[in-house]
Amino acid sequence: MSLKTSDLPLKQRLDKEVHNEVLRRNLIKAQNVIGANRKKMMEELGHFEEWRELCEQIRNHVIANIDGYLYQLSEKVTQNGGHIYFAKTAEEATQYIAKVCKEKNAKKVVKSKSMVTEEIGLNEVLQEIGVKVLETDLGEYVLQIVGDRPSHIVVPAIHLSRTEIRQRLHDTLGYEGSETPEEMTAFIRKTLREDFLTADVGISGCNFAIPETGSVCLVTNEGNLRLATTTPKTHIAVMGMDRMAPNFENVDPLLTLLPRSAVGSRLTSYNTWLTGPRLPGEIDGPEEFHLVVVDNGRSDLLTSEFNEMLRCIRCGACMNTCPAYRQIGGHGYGSIYPGPMGAVLTPILGGYKEFHELPNICSLCTACDSVCPVKIPLSSLILKHRENVAKLGYSKKSEKLAMSGFNFVNKHPFIWDKVVRSGNSLLNSFSNDDNSPRGFANVAVVKEWTKARDLPRNEHQESFRSWFKKHKEKRNGQK
Repeated sequence: MSLKTSDLPLKQRLDKEVHNEVLRRNLIKAQNVIGANRKKMMEELGHFEEWRELCEQIRNHVIANIDGYLYQLSEKVTQNGGHIYFAKTAEEATQYIAKVCKEKNAKKVVKSKSMVTEEIGLNEVLQEIGVKVLETDLGEYVLQIVGDRPSHIVVPAIHLSRTEIRQRLHDTLGYEGSETPEEMTAFIRKTLREDFLTADVGISGCNFAIPETGSVCLVTNEGNLRLATTTPKTHIAVMGMDRMAPNFENVDPLLTLLPRSAVGSRLTSYNTWLTGPRLPGEIDGPEEFHLVVVDNGRSDLLTSEFNEMLRCIRCGACMNTCPAYRQIGGHGYGSIYPGPMGAVLTPILGGYKEFHELPNICSLCTACDSVCPVKIPLSSLILKHRENVAKLGYSKKSEKLAMSGFNFVNKHPFIWDKVVRSGNSLLNSFSNDDNSPRGFANVAVVKEWTKARDLPRNEHQESFRSWFKKHKEKRNGQK
C-alpha cells in the first residue's frame, strides 16, 4: 500500500501542473463556482459559526469515546445479521476483503467512490487475484478507464475538461456522441448497467456509521451507489475507524454542513442508509453484509499532537478555497489526499520520509481554517509538521544555512541595522530596468521565487526605516 500517486520529485510535479493551462482554468472556475454557491448556502443556513461549533463538539465527542462507540457499532452490526472486521493495517483490510471475494468466487466487483479504499490500495489487490474491479462513480469511472488518478476527494475528475473526457471516452470505449455532460453520462450509464446486474460483490465507503443502530450512511449525487450496494448478493462497506456519529440526531448537523461545504449544495441527491443485509421477506438488498473498519495509523493519530485531524469529514472545502491547490491541483501533491487536509494527513499516515515536503506547499494563508465545517486548525497543524520536519533533519542544507545566517544577523542589532539599510540598494542591483530579475536573483532557490515574479526597483533608493525616521522627525518638529 502506498499513498503516493506520482514518482516524480516535488519540483517536477509542481512545474508540470503550474504549466497545465487546462487544469488551472478548470480549477479556477470550479473554485469560483463552488465558493460562491457555498457562501450562498451558508448565508441561507445562518449562524454558520454555531453550526461549526456543534459539529466540532460532535466529532470531538466521538473521538474521545471512540473505543466505546466502536464496540457498540460492532454489537449492532452483528445483531443486524452483518459481519464486522477491524483491520489494524491496510494489508489486513485488503486481505480480508480479498478473502470474502474468494469465498464468493467473485469475478466482478462494482465500487462506489471511496477515499479509504484508495488509501489502502484495494483495487490493485483485488485485480492481483483476478477480480475485475469497476469504479461506478462517473468521475472515477472516467479516470479508471484511462489510467488516471483522482485529483480531488469529492470531484475526482475536476482536472479534466469535458472535451478531454469526450476524447478519452472515444479513444477507450468508441464513444461517438457529443461532449455535452448529459449525453456522455447517458453513454456511461448504459455501459455500466450490465455490470451492476452481473457483479458478484458491491463495495462502498461510509460517510458515517451510527453505533446506536449499526447503520451506515452514504452521501452521493449519483444513483450508482444504490445499485452497487443492493444489486450484488454481497455488500462490503469500508470505513475509517473515526467515521462515526453517535445517533441520527447527531449526524443531522454533519449532513447539514457536508454538502454545503463540499459543493455548495443544500442537499446531496441521495442520502442512503443501510442497516445490515436484507431481512426475510424483503425482495431487494444484499444477502450478506460486511463492515471493514480500518485503523491504518488512526490510532497513532489519536494520541498525537495532530489528533484534531480525526474530526475531518472529507468534504474537500479546504481544497475549494486553497490558493496553492488552485494552481497545482491534486496531482501536484503526489498523494491520494491532496490540498490542506492532505498536507496534514498524508505525512502522518505515510511518514515524513516520503512526504516531508508536502507541508511546504502551503502558503499558511489560513483560508482553509475559516471554511472547515468541523473547525480543524489546518494551517497550525501544517506549521507543526514543518517544525517536526526541521527537528528530524529533513530540511535542505541551503535552508538550514539561510536560517542560521538570519539568526546570526537577527541576534546582532548593529549588523541587522546595516543589512536593512543596505538592503534597498542591494535589491536594486538584482533587478533590470524592466523589473525582471538578474544576477543573484536568478540563482538556485531564489530563482524559484523570481521566475514567476517581477522584482520592482525602488528609484528612491531609501529604506523604510530611513523614511520612517525622517518623517517621524519632521512630524515631531511640526508640533
